[in-house]
Amino acid sequence: MKKYPPRVDNMRRALAQEAARIMSEHGVRDFLAAKRKAAERFGVTDNAVLPKNIEIETALAEYQRLFGGDSHVESLYAQRSAALEAMRQLREFEPRLVGAVLSGTATEHSDVQLHLFADRAESVAIKLIDAGIAHEVTERRVKMNAERVLGYPGVRFEIDAQPIEATVFPTDGIRQAPVSPIDGRPMKRANADELEQLLKS
Repeated sequence: MKKYPPRVDNMRRALAQEAARIMSEHGVRDFLAAKRKAAERFGVTDNAVLPKNIEIETALAEYQRLFGGDSHVESLYAQRSAALEAMRQLREFEPRLVGAVLSGTATEHSDVQLHLFADRAESVAIKLIDAGIAHEVTERRVKMNAERVLGYPGVRFEIDAQPIEATVFPTDGIRQAPVSPIDGRPMKRANADELEQLLKS
């Protein structure tokens, strides 16, 4: 990791902590928006000082450990339980949990994010209709690598009052995970069995 002078390093840490607080308390979901708000609050105009997303995620995990307490644990458990129920309902699409609910840094404002795999995205919507689950059709821009950002269809719905956002990839999309906005590496994905183990731990 790049070394910064102590003064810059301290400012980056302070900005990461403030961005984490903004995400946790105000429901800001976008890392860039949170770091811009933090920079504005501290009067920082030099973009080179802004922390990386992974620094903010680390600060967010720390913030939740210090201030989240039981409410964070309960909220995360409810989100993961809703994710598991959604994954069971949509098991034929080989669902995978991704994002903050999987990593454990979700706030109470976070959506549960799923990846589904189907030859036709409409088949997911039909499955939800058959199950009597109200939904809306969406599109999500997904970064596949440094050069390639693709749009994929998706659906938004709720399970046990938890908002779920599911992105539908082609069936062979299960082999290549998109790039994480946190660290630029392939996104971590968990299947239903792995999520069940998380809920038990």
